Amino acid sequence: MSTPHIRDFQGKHIHMIGIGGSSMSGLARMLKAQGYEISGSDNLETYATRALRDQGIPVTIGHKPENVHGAALIAYTIAILPDNPERVESARLGLPVIERAALLGQLMEGAKVAIGVCGTHGKTSTTSMIAQALVEAGLDPTVHIGGSLDFIGGSTRIGTEEVFLTEACEYNASFLQLRPTVAVITNIEEDHLDYYHDIEDIQQAFKRFFDLLPQEGFAIGNGDDERVVALLRTLDCHVLTYGMGRTCDFRPENLTYDAQGRGSFDVVRHGNSLGHVSLQVAGFFHVYNALATVACAYTQHADMEKVCAALGMFVGAHRRFELTGEIDGVKLYHDYGHNPTEMRNVLSVAKLQPHKRLWAVMQPHTYSRVKRLFGDYLTCTRDADITLVTDIYAAREKDPGDIKATQIVEGMLANGISAVHTPSFDDTEHYLRTHWQAGDLVITMGCGNIDQLNEQMHEHEAAKAVHVD
Repeated sequence: MSTPHIRDFQGKHIHMIGIGGSSMSGLARMLKAQGYEISGSDNLETYATRALRDQGIPVTIGHKPENVHGAALIAYTIAILPDNPERVESARLGLPVIERAALLGQLMEGAKVAIGVCGTHGKTSTTSMIAQALVEAGLDPTVHIGGSLDFIGGSTRIGTEEVFLTEACEYNASFLQLRPTVAVITNIEEDHLDYYHDIEDIQQAFKRFFDLLPQEGFAIGNGDDERVVALLRTLDCHVLTYGMGRTCDFRPENLTYDAQGRGSFDVVRHGNSLGHVSLQVAGFFHVYNALATVACAYTQHADMEKVCAALGMFVGAHRRFELTGEIDGVKLYHDYGHNPTEMRNVLSVAKLQPHKRLWAVMQPHTYSRVKRLFGDYLTCTRDADITLVTDIYAAREKDPGDIKATQIVEGMLANGISAVHTPSFDDTEHYLRTHWQAGDLVITMGCGNIDQLNEQMHEHEAAKAVHVD
């Protein structure tokens, strides 16, 4: 059966299964703004589902066959398996269905400038930076981010049809549904090994994505990443690199970091200064993200002074080293990092912030990832004083029975890391409240539902205050 096209359903009822996901919730808002009637369902009540209801989009918690009744088209994410009751009912009724990545690709069609940001790490932050820079430079892009950026009011922005900016996710090779004219790649590392065979298979998928670029298009890549450089050398389009290396087209000079790890530098292209950037977000990786942003904006002839100023105002996307509040004098942060490299990177930033003890709360994500990257998990929280490990978040997978969170904890202890298994959110909160001290810093990490632990602790604290009053 051929894939239906969203434009054939203009003004009709679209039901979205898994609407609470970062990408799907953004697409829901985008479709509603374009005149479609939207409904959705999800397993859990979250801030995303509540926000969708506040914007007039009905969301049902729980997947039930009757949720799809009356819909003209069903959209679903790759995490929604064929045996989902709503997908089963859709098939029984003969309803047309479309997967999230195909829907995103169709919405990008017709854009003169279609920018896709890909890579193993840093996609959301880099896409968010580019969005803020292009808006401030007056390019008025339409934007779709796999996260939430206050600057654009959420995960999407409806701008001109001429410029469309989006994250390009490599999982399940979904980014091959897009047709970019500009592609940015942050790095290539092992991940999503439940889908890819190995790192060479991953690199080949990125190669196929970049091969979608037209000859007059632009490929922009991290010039300090050997796999990225090898990929760029194979392309028959305009190629630009960014990074610290002397051969990179866009690089920083006079780079310094303040006490909290925020970079300040001059952006230089082939020896010529394009402007000065003083970041408000900490971490060496954000310097790379900023350089990628400048390179991308440069291809669109954006005003470099405005671009650099926009980078200096960027305060980050939600769930990216986000301060969620303070309890008992303890600052609580959350970060979306869900593989060892990302967790190690964010802890390198967390340790620079003022604190007595640094607590890392890890929610391992998917059994396949933990199994394939097991050794890296055992040392990635070394910068923390204490690590708490929750049970593995299964996401789209079934428990194979041969990998447990307790094995991670045992391996951490063997590597000299102070680690404790706290299976549930209740267990984790109880351990934290029993042992933390004023002046400590806690960071929860993961791309599952671990952010809800922060919400839970704040809600419990608010309830205590009400009870005391």
